Amino acid sequence: MIYNTTHTNKEAKAMFNDLLGKPFSFLQSIKMKGTGSKRMMIDEVSPSFLKYMNSVADINYGNIELREKGILLHINKGLQNFSWAIPFYQLHTYKTSGFSIHAQGNFVRFKNNKLLKENKKFLDKIINLKIENDKEYDFYDVIN
Repeated sequence: MIYNTTHTNKEAKAMFNDLLGKPFSFLQSIKMKGTGSKRMMIDEVSPSFLKYMNSVADINYGNIELREKGILLHINKGLQNFSWAIPFYQLHTYKTSGFSIHAQGNFVRFKNNKLLKENKKFLDKIINLKIENDKEYDFYDVIN
């Protein structure tokens, strides 16, 4: 679900905290070596997200914020900001010609360029946190 977060939105903040957990504290953020990505160029989005993209030839940027139980993907459209809440159990990532995030029947693909390479450690951190989160929901014991 996407919310316009250009201005303080109490409804969105409450929903993000309920679905994804509260933001990490300053000390936790330092221990984790950061909980937010640098900006990345958006290459392509699903058809339902086209209304959140710039209609002219401007470059679309996005960044990712880590939460305890998921991520917030922030999309910038001119002077407006939109945030997409994605819990870890719905998150799927793919590394193809770029890096794409899929959830809830939608996707955002980031362009494979210098900005994406600068975020490689952060994207690896997201994948590792998703794996750790998925371990909590293992229903079957592995038999050797």
